[in-house]
Amino acid sequence: MQLIADILLASGAFGAAAYCYILARRLKKLQTLETGMGGAIAVLSSQVDDMTRVLEKARGAADHQAKSLDTLTQRGEGVAARLELLLASMHDLPDAPKSGSATSGSSGHEPEKRLRFVRRKSSHDNLEAAE
Repeated sequence: MQLIADILLASGAFGAAAYCYILARRLKKLQTLETGMGGAIAVLSSQVDDMTRVLEKARGAADHQAKSLDTLTQRGEGVAARLELLLASMHDLPDAPKSGSATSGSSGHEPEKRLRFVRRKSSHDNLEAAE
């Protein structure tokens, strides 16, 4: 019985040693920086650092653009308010008298004449400025 217990104990110790040896080999492969998981973790870590820097730059640019857009929006609202005031003041002005109807002596129902402007392209492509 003692012999069987010693054999079982020796085989258990041998099995544990083999298991530890296999685990040590796997751990070495895992920790190598060039080919194993350690290399992949190192690459991913550097990529995360790069992405963090790029994200901070993008966030700063977006904040700057948001401030610029806010400033332009405020300026636009101010200009719109001034234009509304100008339009409101234009309604208060009296209508301009028509000069042609008072002097003509006719019935005053003459249609208003409008000037017509026609734009034409010149035939010369190269024009020189006069000095």
